[in-house]
Amino acid sequence: MATHSFKVQVGDQVFVGSALEEVGAVRKVAHDHLVVYIEGGGEFRIEGPEVLSAHDGKLVLDGEKLSPAMREAVAKAHENEE
Repeated sequence: MATHSFKVQVGDQVFVGSALEEVGAVRKVAHDHLVVYIEGGGEFRIEGPEVLSAHDGKLVLDGEKLSPAMREAVAKAHENEE
C-alpha cells in the first residue's frame, strides 16, 4: 500500500476533473485511503490513483479513474436540485 503526500482534511470539498461544482466532501482520511461522500450517492473509498490534486480545501479527482459506481453517483450528484 502506498502513502501519498496530498494534504487532505475531513470536510474538504470534492470535485471531478475541471468541473466548477463540487460533488461531495471528504469523510475520512487514513494513511492509505480516503472516504468521500458523493451527494445522493453515498460513500466511496479512494485509494490514491484517482486523486489529481488537493489544495485550498478542494480534492480534485480524475473522472476516468473512478469506479463505474462512483462515476454514476457523480453524474447524479446534483440531479434533484432546482
